[in-house]
Amino acid sequence: MSLVARAIEEAGIPTVIIGSGKDIVEHCGVPRLVFTDFPLGNPAGPPYDRTSQAAIAAQAIDLLETATEPRTTVNSPVLWPEGEGWRHVYNYIGPENRDALRAEGEERRARQQRDRQGLAAAESD
Repeated sequence: MSLVARAIEEAGIPTVIIGSGKDIVEHCGVPRLVFTDFPLGNPAGPPYDRTSQAAIAAQAIDLLETATEPRTTVNSPVLWPEGEGWRHVYNYIGPENRDALRAEGEERRARQQRDRQGLAAAESD
């Protein structure tokens, strides 16, 4: 997304990235970044939390209007509901959840295989 934003900027259209991977996004040299300290995949806020999402979107629009320097980063004041507690469980694999995670992964792979087979069958009809 960062590289796309740079290309859009080169075409004369201003952009703002809302992102959780601050080091990666800044390394790519985006013009404007609203950094949210959230689990990856959730840069605009927790799912279904419209209040947090609206606040983050408003901050992005404000940054678009007020940034005076290239590569401007602002930190969002919005916190993940569990505070920083999400860090301790994000992508955690341990003896107590290993079997359940393995079963979830096997079911996901089986479902994807069924979906691929169904798509291939539909395309051949």
